[in-house]
Amino acid sequence: MTRTARAFWLTAPGHGEIRDAALPDPAEGEVVVRALWSGVSRGTETLVFRGGVPRSQYAAMRAPFQEGDFPGPVKYGYLSVGVVEEGPAELTGRTVFCLHPHQTRYVVPASAVTPVPDHVPAERAVLAGTVETAVNALWDAAPLVGDRIAVVGGGMVGCSVAALLARFPGVRVQLVDTDPARAETAKALGAGFAAPADALGDCDLVVHASATDQGLARSLELVATEGTVLELSWYGDRRVSVPLGEDFHARRITLRSSQVGTVSPARARRSYGDRLALALDLLADPALDALITGECAFEELPDVLPRLADGRIPALCHRVRYPV
Repeated sequence: MTRTARAFWLTAPGHGEIRDAALPDPAEGEVVVRALWSGVSRGTETLVFRGGVPRSQYAAMRAPFQEGDFPGPVKYGYLSVGVVEEGPAELTGRTVFCLHPHQTRYVVPASAVTPVPDHVPAERAVLAGTVETAVNALWDAAPLVGDRIAVVGGGMVGCSVAALLARFPGVRVQLVDTDPARAETAKALGAGFAAPADALGDCDLVVHASATDQGLARSLELVATEGTVLELSWYGDRRVSVPLGEDFHARRITLRSSQVGTVSPARARRSYGDRLALALDLLADPALDALITGECAFEELPDVLPRLADGRIPALCHRVRYPV
C-alpha cells in the first residue's frame, strides 16, 4: 500500500504551497509519525520564507529533514509534534517531538524523535525547539543567583530566555521591547517589562535577541562594567552596525555569541538528546502557553506564512493543527 502525506513547501521567496508526498515503508529502526501539531517560529522561519538566508550559511541553516535548497523550492521547519503509528514497541502510540518540517505524516529514524513527557500537553510541546535554544543560551551565559539581567527583544527566543531566567532565585529579569503588548507576555512569564528608553541598566548580563542594530546598541548601554552581552539574534544576510567606540573598551564589556547548532562548551558532556529532553521537561510549566499567540489549520499555511513574514500576524509562535 502506498503511503501518502501532505507537506508545505516554500516554492520561491514569499510564496508557498502544499504538495503531496509519497512515504517509504519504514525500515528497521524507523518510525512513522502522524503529525498533531507543528509550530512556526516567526524569527528564523519567516527569514527563510523571505529568502533572507545568506549563501554562505546555506549549509549551516539546513534543517535536519529539509528537502530542497535555499532560497527555494525548499521544505523547511523544525517544530513538529506527532504520534508514532508504527515503529519499535516502546515508541508506538507515544507522542513525540521531532525537528521536522510541516508535514502530515513522515518516516524518520527512531533516534530522531523524543518522547513528550506525559505531564506536557502535545500542543505546548511545539515550543521545545525554542526552549532548547534558551537552555543552550543560559548554559553559555551562566547567570548567577541575584544577577540583574535584561533580555532585549521580546520575540519567541527572547521570551523563552526570560521565562527560564524568571525561575532563578533572586534574579531581576526585565524583558525589553518596543511593543507595549509584550508587557502582558512578560507578566505571564514572571518577568518584568520595559520599553527600551525605560529599561533598568547596570546589568550583570544582557541577552540580545531583537535582531536589530538599535537593540544591540541598547544592550551595550544596559550592561554593567565588565558585564556580558550574549548575542542570540540571527540577522541572515543583513549587515549590522555595532557601536564598539566610546566606553566599550574602558568598561571591558564582553560581547559573545550563542547558537543552538552546537551544545554549549560549558555542558559539552551533555548530548543533543539530553538538551532536548530537558527542554521538553521544562514545558510542564503552563506559563509558557503565553508564547503561543496564534493558530491555524495546516491547509491554511500558504496564506498564513506571508502574513507572518510581513507582520500582519504579530505572532511569537504560531501553532499549526493537523487533521485528525
